[in-house]
Amino acid sequence: MPNPSDPPVRPSMVSVALRPRMIGLLLLFLLAAAVCARLGVWQLDRAHERGDLADRQAAAEAQNQGPEGLGALLEPQSTFPGDLVGRQAWVEGEYVPGTQMLVEGRAHDGEPGFLVLTAMRVSEDGTGGASWADLSGAPVLPVVRGWVPASTDGSDPDVDASVLAEPAGTVRLVGYLQASEALGQGSSVPGRTDSISSASLANVWGGPIYSGYLVVSSSQPSQADAIVLLDRPSIEGGDGLNLQNLFYALQWWIFGGFAVLLWLRLVRDETRGEEKSADEDPFGALARAEAEA
Repeated sequence: MPNPSDPPVRPSMVSVALRPRMIGLLLLFLLAAAVCARLGVWQLDRAHERGDLADRQAAAEAQNQGPEGLGALLEPQSTFPGDLVGRQAWVEGEYVPGTQMLVEGRAHDGEPGFLVLTAMRVSEDGTGGASWADLSGAPVLPVVRGWVPASTDGSDPDVDASVLAEPAGTVRLVGYLQASEALGQGSSVPGRTDSISSASLANVWGGPIYSGYLVVSSSQPSQADAIVLLDRPSIEGGDGLNLQNLFYALQWWIFGGFAVLLWLRLVRDETRGEEKSADEDPFGALARAEAEA
């Protein structure tokens, strides 16, 4: 029986932590921390992969001694792989008359303007037509021919419409690949759009169509000098270590640390709670300690 003269039994954090229930919770929290740590490592790997994208593209182009045929990289009606962003490719075909559109709200070097977007009916992509042999016909490739500045009020291009006319006949293009954009809100101005979405363009131009588009870097025959050629597209953060993925990795590791800290707080709170109970009811605390012993 408890002796009234004995001091109340005060549990230590170690004794509370070694109880079966707390050990079970510790294992559960350690499992959660391990999952968070693994997700953090995965995000760190992604940061390095995206950071090395430009180097891998340059190495692939050097290995192949220049741009590859479009068909060797991307087939029409197929999913666009993310690692093709900015990859150089060549293609031949004819611009489809009446398909040219201006993409609104596209700045270049801080200056507002428009992208010049045109449909090309592909005739050669390096596969001799094999890449679309099972489709309904030769595919349509969205082509960004370049950029033109906006007028002072920003409502129209600051170049004559005749300058934007696409070359007639067979054209050979070299350019950079870019993934299709998300569907935009559309434009109220005829011949304008606010996004380069293959799904939307297929409804206007017909198909089959590619799931990405080509940003022209050179053209034979050449196009008007007023159309400014654009730099190589890249994934955001594609040069150097990708900070977004790095921050995600740090967040996962912090979450894992919180799991362990949460267990320590539970042990501390339970210890303090029992100390308070011992001060208020020493005999009850002693009986509970003996029951748990």
